[in-house]
Amino acid sequence: MPAAIDECQATGPLDLADLVTRGTPLVLRGLCAHWPLVQAAGTSDTAFAQALAAQDNGTPVDTLLMPPEAQGVVGYNAALDGFNYQHFKVSVTDVLKRLAQYSRVEHAPVHGVALQSAPIAACLPGLLETHGIAGLPAQIQPRLWLGNQVTTPAHFDAFHNIAVVACGRRRFTVFPPEQVSNLYIGPLDFAPTGAAISLARLDDVDDPRFPRLKDAMAHAFIADLAPGDALYLPPLWWHHVTSLAKLNALVNYWWQPPMADGQAPSPGIVALLHARLAFAGLAPAERAAWRALLEHYVFAEEDPGAHIPDARRGVLGALDAEALAALKQRIARSL
Repeated sequence: MPAAIDECQATGPLDLADLVTRGTPLVLRGLCAHWPLVQAAGTSDTAFAQALAAQDNGTPVDTLLMPPEAQGVVGYNAALDGFNYQHFKVSVTDVLKRLAQYSRVEHAPVHGVALQSAPIAACLPGLLETHGIAGLPAQIQPRLWLGNQVTTPAHFDAFHNIAVVACGRRRFTVFPPEQVSNLYIGPLDFAPTGAAISLARLDDVDDPRFPRLKDAMAHAFIADLAPGDALYLPPLWWHHVTSLAKLNALVNYWWQPPMADGQAPSPGIVALLHARLAFAGLAPAERAAWRALLEHYVFAEEDPGAHIPDARRGVLGALDAEALAALKQRIARSL
């Protein structure tokens, strides 16, 4: 059984700097218990659906529909040359109507429905004033995830993330970034909804195709979230998310704090893909040499340019806007 994710009872405004510094997941119990949607969910699924539909302005949002044989697990088809869902753009109200239809089916497989990452400012703007989080800057905009008993296999985000359950229950099973080799991640450049996912199922740890999955489970952490509860996830932590009820809703907030020099971080996944292109085909000794250079110049805690006068540090020092633009142009030309 995975260990429990650390948790606390949420009181007062969020301290984002503290969350970023801790660097590990944290359950924030009751963080959004005051939200009107959460209180409606405490009454009934119908009350929640009615409250959400009342805010819908009809903007089409991305929604996935999976056949019953998918068992609600977002992923690939059998040949791994496509995905196991159809993609639609419909309104939030249309999704709620479909979910209500499937909720009435008893003791039979139903289609999996997953509304994905809908910007609330675009489709439910009236919620912004009444469903905020104290301490979270206004520029960090929320997104809605809505569906039935759907599972998203282990994947990671490149951003800091606060995920709030607004209705239903969700189980998060999370893994440290270094468990990547034990999670059997699928293609980086051909993935459902754009995020590379694990090909292994956590409910089948004895699958002979994935023998190291048990090692990953030995390092896993788990938490069940009820309406009003939230989970902070640092970047690059793998998270497997299971929705446990016939109606589930989650609101999440992604953000990336500025780096120490005030610059906005560049997309790390692009650097990963570039590194794969640059280093994967080299001989072992040459790869080891590049690993040493990356460790020294990129990942080491000490300043690799500390012995160089500030005026001569170049890319090892603070970059003004002009120098940063020149560096990006140089990288672009090399590609």
